[in-house]
Amino acid sequence: MTEYNLNLFADYFQFYLQDEEMPGDLSNAWTEQAFKMLLAITEGAFVVGTVRNMTVPVNIKIFEAEPEVLLNESNIIDQINECDLEVTSGKIVIAGCTEYFEEAKRIELSNGIYRARIYYGNLDNLSKNGLEGEDFYEVHLWKTDRKSDLVTLKQWANA
Repeated sequence: MTEYNLNLFADYFQFYLQDEEMPGDLSNAWTEQAFKMLLAITEGAFVVGTVRNMTVPVNIKIFEAEPEVLLNESNIIDQINECDLEVTSGKIVIAGCTEYFEEAKRIELSNGIYRARIYYGNLDNLSKNGLEGEDFYEVHLWKTDRKSDLVTLKQWANA
C-alpha cells in the first residue's frame, strides 16, 4: 500500500481526482443526486464534495487488491461512496477546485480501471462559521478488471 497525505484547498466545497488527460466534462456532473452523495462523476474523473470551503485533509491510499472496508468503531465515518476511475494516461491528478492544474499533485498508476472507495469523516464537527473543522476525506484506490456501478455504502444523515 502506498499512501499520500495532502491538504487541499476545497474551493467551492470540492476537490478533484482525475486521469491527467481526462476526456470527461464536469460541467453537468453536479446533479441533485451528486450533491446528496457529495460525489460527482464523469469519464476519467470524480469530484469529492466537502463540507468546508477551506483547506481540508485528504488521504489517498493505493492498494494492490481491494482492501477491507474501514471499521467505524469510533463512529467518525459519516459517509462511504464507491465509484470507478479509468486511467489512460498513466497518471492521476489530485487537486482543489481552483488549484493551478500544472502544479497539482500527480501519482503514477498503470493504465486500467480503478475502484475508488471514498470515506468522509467528522462531517458534523465544524465551527459555527464553518471555516474550521475536524472533517477528513480518505480515498482508497485499487485496480480491478471490470467496471462497477456507483454505490453508497453509508449515507451521511445530514446529506
